[in-house]
Amino acid sequence: MRKRRSCAGVWVFRAAILTLLLASAAEANTVEITIDGPAGTLAGTLERAPGPHAALILPGSGPTDRNGNQIANGLVPDSYRLLAEALAAGGVSTLRTDKRGIGDSGGDGNAVSLAAYRDDAEAWIAALQAETGADCVWLIGHSEGGTIALFSANLPGVCGLILLTAPGRALGPILMEQLAAQPGFSAHAAAMERALDQLSVGLAPDIASLPPDLAALFDPALLGYMTELVSTDPAELARPLDLPILAITGDADIQVREDEAARLVAANPAIRAVVMAGLTHTLKQVPPGDRAQGLLTYSDPSRPLHPDLAPTLLAFMAESR
Repeated sequence: MRKRRSCAGVWVFRAAILTLLLASAAEANTVEITIDGPAGTLAGTLERAPGPHAALILPGSGPTDRNGNQIANGLVPDSYRLLAEALAAGGVSTLRTDKRGIGDSGGDGNAVSLAAYRDDAEAWIAALQAETGADCVWLIGHSEGGTIALFSANLPGVCGLILLTAPGRALGPILMEQLAAQPGFSAHAAAMERALDQLSVGLAPDIASLPPDLAALFDPALLGYMTELVSTDPAELARPLDLPILAITGDADIQVREDEAARLVAANPAIRAVVMAGLTHTLKQVPPGDRAQGLLTYSDPSRPLHPDLAPTLLAFMAESR
């Protein structure tokens, strides 16, 4: 087992935490928290548990809130709430948060970057340690949040990483694979690939030949961040890291292939990869290969987490202590 890095002298972001507002009494299990982040107020929910571990859940792409939902888009799996509660029941304190410009968090949700999300994570790590007394914090990154976790791995106070259905490649080829499943996409595949290639080298993409729904992916307000994602290889971020890392993928995931974790392991053999049978991108369970059932999990908060997910995370954190 690796020696855990010292978390002494954790750097508190700039002026430190200016406000820590608790919505309930100190002994309560669920606490609503706001802090002053680098670009405005950040808001989240702490599930307090008695054990020594604490984890920060880093959300996936798009306007995803602290519970793992995109309400405006009709996506309400409640995955992060379910995960946070399951881990807290297992003795791990968890903090799930609204991204910049989403939910109760301030700031511009379009004016973001990997560095900006890392700054937010740093502020949250300090807040979580202050609230729980944990000597270090696990980063649990879901989907795009896995890339942010890898990018943030060297922050002071990080115990290790848990990557849930996270990519092992840059955004371009993954996005092409996701779109290939859509009816009629083949007619636009060449133009889409050309636009992504242009973006990856910092050029303005030529989207004139793309239909409006595909052209919308290149929203000018998000081009800077998209440029980062199509030119950032998560495997290269993982290569030099020397801390416990667990990467979990599923064979029922319609967004991220199950072999993405293997790409991370190829770059850093110390990473432990687990492929869960029936795990969807929403962290629920369906019969492998049942795409229709997989799609239903995106809008069904009543469907429970995959039964093996929380126990696997709890066991990994316990043995890596």
